[in-house]
Amino acid sequence: MKLRSCTLFLLLTVLISSCTPGSTQVPPSLSAPGAAATVQDQAAQTGSAPASVAATPVSAQVTQPAGLVYPQFSGAGLAFDRGDLFTGSGVCTGCHNLQTDATGRDVSIGSNWSATMMANSSRDPYWLATVRSEVELEPELRAVIEQKCATCHAPMAEVTALWAGQPTLLLDEGFQSPGHLLHGLGMDGVSCNLCHQVEGGNFGLAESFSGGFAIDLETPSGSRYSYGPYQVGQQRVTIMQSASGFIPVQGAHTSQSELCGTCHNLVTPFVDASGQVAGEFAEQAIYSEWENSAYNGTQGCMDCHMPVAEGAVQLSITGGPPRSPFSQHTFTGGNAYMLNILRYFGEQIGVSTTSASLEQAYQATQRLLGTQTATLRLENLALEGSTLRGEVVLESLVGHKFPGGYPSRRAWLHIRVLDAAGNIAFESGAVNLDGSITGNDNDADASRYEPHYTLLSAPDQVQIYESILLNSDGAVTTTLLRAAAYAKDNRLLPQGFDLAGATTDTLVFGEAVQDADFAAAGDRLGLLLDLGGAVGPFSVQVELLYQSIGYRWAQNLLMDTTTEALTFGGYHASIPNLPLVVASAQADLQP
Repeated sequence: MKLRSCTLFLLLTVLISSCTPGSTQVPPSLSAPGAAATVQDQAAQTGSAPASVAATPVSAQVTQPAGLVYPQFSGAGLAFDRGDLFTGSGVCTGCHNLQTDATGRDVSIGSNWSATMMANSSRDPYWLATVRSEVELEPELRAVIEQKCATCHAPMAEVTALWAGQPTLLLDEGFQSPGHLLHGLGMDGVSCNLCHQVEGGNFGLAESFSGGFAIDLETPSGSRYSYGPYQVGQQRVTIMQSASGFIPVQGAHTSQSELCGTCHNLVTPFVDASGQVAGEFAEQAIYSEWENSAYNGTQGCMDCHMPVAEGAVQLSITGGPPRSPFSQHTFTGGNAYMLNILRYFGEQIGVSTTSASLEQAYQATQRLLGTQTATLRLENLALEGSTLRGEVVLESLVGHKFPGGYPSRRAWLHIRVLDAAGNIAFESGAVNLDGSITGNDNDADASRYEPHYTLLSAPDQVQIYESILLNSDGAVTTTLLRAAAYAKDNRLLPQGFDLAGATTDTLVFGEAVQDADFAAAGDRLGLLLDLGGAVGPFSVQVELLYQSIGYRWAQNLLMDTTTEALTFGGYHASIPNLPLVVASAQADLQP
């Protein structure tokens, strides 16, 4: 059997952000629904990025964006394309849909999967704008960049094109073009027929990472295997082969974390200032982070991101025995902001799913982030005159670093001290309407960044858990093609993470390396806050906030004037990029 193995260059989507399930959204006042066209027109006329919203701090107590009404739509429908190697998701969900669990809850594979970032991996407007930006930076590398992006964002089209000896371009005349023969398979994203055809022979090996999943390229259409976790009786085999052209075969490897690792461990080449390839850079290493944690052997990717349904579930409308455990195809991650863009602009973007399914996916993302991602405690609080001392203790419950995956993601502590009258006596980490963080050096100046703190003592100090990238010249960058090293990586480590045994792809960088209180499973931050003449009793409030696209990452991209950047800019101007509350703690302190 001839197997095809892919190598990924740029993986910009990230499903896995936290190995956990609800939260509230810190909200805003919003642009009018028509703002998208206005922003695009303005940018096109001026050749500059859309102006950012005035930096006005947002109250963390408001939980719903004011004035934003999401439209209702039925979606464009799933793909029914059939090729020599793959078929579209519509062929699969014709039978594998309309499922309910033991409680009667809808757990349909089709409606759940179609609303995920996996299904929308090739439609994600932020990803498309970023791919275009990278290609514009180094146009002579276009073929390489677009093929490697397609490996995990439009994999069925990319594998088919390589197998047929055709170009693997994404943009313009590539898979994104409606006239391309592989457009339907390309726009079907990370689809059923891709994951269920992956062979497990190279799982966990370096060759499997960076999009190195293996696909059988020799077995002809009509006789190809589709792997799943269960044994299948001959009658069901006959029905599925007749309906889809694929033979269902039990393959336990489809439940392994190593399957996820083929795209969620990513090393990319980078170029220097002259455009020459100068080395490789670990853009994300979610699988390796998990492998070096206490979760390895006890809890895998799918336990968190494909939660098991209640009781047994019948897999097909054609019948067959109910199966248990049944992993729901929700693939819930941390990209709540992009899900909101899809909810609001779904018809324009061309999503295949319904607005109702996207709303459910967003709510699942809130649950995933808000109840098991992290815990916060306030300890040893004391007043010494006008000075408040204490500690914020943060524990991560995630099976990999948090935030995980694509380096645009960040989490930070929002700390407030209110006096007896409810006025703010101290505040650090307030979020503004434009999604920026008050006091964050990187949001104010693209060339700087906020260090990791062991002791926080001033309002312009913010404890941000993030990765900051450097190019080959040592300058801060958000351009993946230039990313050569980490200046800072203090993302929270998973429980049981062995720093001594960590690979170079998963190390800690920056001041956190010297912080004895920054260790596996969390961080302990000292507080030394001057409350001035404020009068107590005081209320000390701390939140862990999270964004999937940090302010600087968005703003740098919006400086581009490409069609893709202007389109994303329009969406970004209409949907507030405000954080989710991951965890919170509050304590009262008497003078």
